[in-house]
Amino acid sequence: MKTLMNKELTQTIALEIQLFQSVEQKENFLFLLGALLARVISLKKAAEIMQLEPAEFLKILDLMGIEFSYLSEEDVALEKNW
Repeated sequence: MKTLMNKELTQTIALEIQLFQSVEQKENFLFLLGALLARVISLKKAAEIMQLEPAEFLKILDLMGIEFSYLSEEDVALEKNW
């Protein structure tokens, strides 16, 4: 069983992202999105790699219906109970 996705599959998935022109940009965005949501990188770093301003990257996430918060889950829970 292969543990890595093959290039054809990743390109097919990337083609579904309508916000970027090239397949490479689409693949980069998907990779960075995973790293961002796993909190491996910051929003600022993800935006920098995509050559966007953080506010622009955040707007793209919003347009895609992806909720992103600078706060940790514990911080969000504290804010809701405040």
